[in-house]
Amino acid sequence: MVYPCRIKAGLKNQLEQNNILPSPLIQAAKVSPGESLLYIAPKFTAVSPDISEVAPFMELYLLCFFAFLAGFIDSIVGGGGLVQIPAFFVLYPTLSVPAIISTNRLASAVGTSVAAWNYARSVQMPWRTILYAGLSASVFSYLGATVQSLLPSAVLKPVILVLIIAIAFYTYKKKDFGQTDRFRVTPGQLPRWAAGIGAVLGFYNGFIGPGTGSLLVFGFVSVIGYSFLHASAISKVVNVIADVSSLVFFLLHKQVIFHLAFPMMACNVAGSWLGSRMAVLRGNGFIRKVFLVVVVGIVLRFAWDVVFSF
Repeated sequence: MVYPCRIKAGLKNQLEQNNILPSPLIQAAKVSPGESLLYIAPKFTAVSPDISEVAPFMELYLLCFFAFLAGFIDSIVGGGGLVQIPAFFVLYPTLSVPAIISTNRLASAVGTSVAAWNYARSVQMPWRTILYAGLSASVFSYLGATVQSLLPSAVLKPVILVLIIAIAFYTYKKKDFGQTDRFRVTPGQLPRWAAGIGAVLGFYNGFIGPGTGSLLVFGFVSVIGYSFLHASAISKVVNVIADVSSLVFFLLHKQVIFHLAFPMMACNVAGSWLGSRMAVLRGNGFIRKVFLVVVVGIVLRFAWDVVFSF
């Protein structure tokens, strides 16, 4: 289809010089001095999107998918960081380590809070035990981070690898492990033992890091005698308490990348809500199976670190 258009000859020349007129242009006839009648046939061209504009969105979509998966796993037995952190480093290799850790911490802390709230609605929470474990974990996590700056964590990774393999083997062989509450300590001893678990694994969190949530679950099951369901519920609240101080530090130092943290947060919350609901509905047997899968992932992660550290 063509469109007749009457324009001044001088304007026609100016438009042609600046490549403004569409192509093709056909001058039909001069209708009056100084004027031309043009028939304009617009030419439409399909424009392909620039891959540089699409790629950042694809990276964000993938990051959000891994945030959902991490929230789902972490809300059941911990270990979400084994999924989210490596994915973050692969998808955004130019970001600094503090930026990745702090951005992930904000998203995961909110997701863990949702999981903790979900558990609290369905499971009787021993708040005194949680308070002792959480405060102890916060203090010793800071201490572990301080020691880590002085002593490389690679020194202890072979020992940790052996211990985690032993945990996986023990959990697999002992079928009734964590299926019911079987307390090994008296009610009066509970706060002290909880504080001890929080101290050991808080230090581990600051010194080494990966798998802290899963090891918290194992600690509450094996040392105190909670079921997997109760141990998972307790560990979520302890994680939130332990994460608050580091999250405040990251926010004050403006290391959080909010345009990545907010979509990650939404997906992590969705995964955490779904995972915690499934844990409550399906019970200890389901949590035990997921725990074994996550522990195998921790073993592989540490094995990789140990092998490639030599």
